[in-house]
Amino acid sequence: MATIDALKGPSLMPESGKPVKSVVILVHGYGASGDDLIGLAPFFAHVLPDTAFYAPNAPQELEGGFVGGYQWFGLGGYDPGAMSRDPNTLIETFKNMRPGAEAAAKTLNTYLDQVLAHHSIEPNRLALLGFSQGTMMSLHVGLRRAKQLGAILGYSGALMGADKLAAEIKSKPPVALVHGDADPVVPIQAMAEIEKGLKAVGVNYESHVVRGLQHGIDGEGAQFGAAFLKKHIG
Repeated sequence: MATIDALKGPSLMPESGKPVKSVVILVHGYGASGDDLIGLAPFFAHVLPDTAFYAPNAPQELEGGFVGGYQWFGLGGYDPGAMSRDPNTLIETFKNMRPGAEAAAKTLNTYLDQVLAHHSIEPNRLALLGFSQGTMMSLHVGLRRAKQLGAILGYSGALMGADKLAAEIKSKPPVALVHGDADPVVPIQAMAEIEKGLKAVGVNYESHVVRGLQHGIDGEGAQFGAAFLKKHIG
């Protein structure tokens, strides 16, 4: 049985106690850890009882020396206020994050390969569930894997390197997007840019806006996401 050691973090095996039929990788946001997202697993396990859930820590410790936090890449001069005021600033900000995402993608791809081999399942039985920076990584990695994944579910995220996606996309898994319209961290306008980028390359997607929600995942968004995952890997 293949070892899973490219990244470390908590996991939850199938609620049913049966062999693993599918896997969800929960990809956390900037400054968080796998412990922050694994708490969602029991909720999703009710509709995906034969699914294993993994919540790896990103490969870098959070810049600034904060203990217990991780990042997929540094954010530099990230300014959500400026992005809310100027769509061009938003597009340029996420375009400039591409190099950091590319570096982290190598490790995340290795991790996904290890999980697939460990459970002897096909890529179309694995879904990525990302939050914030984790959504950015899930979209970046998931659309560039040669063998199509089962699904990508992204909360409160953005699309990096949209200008190069047409040349680099290798597969088109179904995508679902959830975003709060009061998000002060990743402006709601970022979801429209994801939709524009996915539409341009022919990726099927669905989206859901949660009214009044700031930067987070609430019950409404979780239910929407659970139904999406059930449809594609359940």
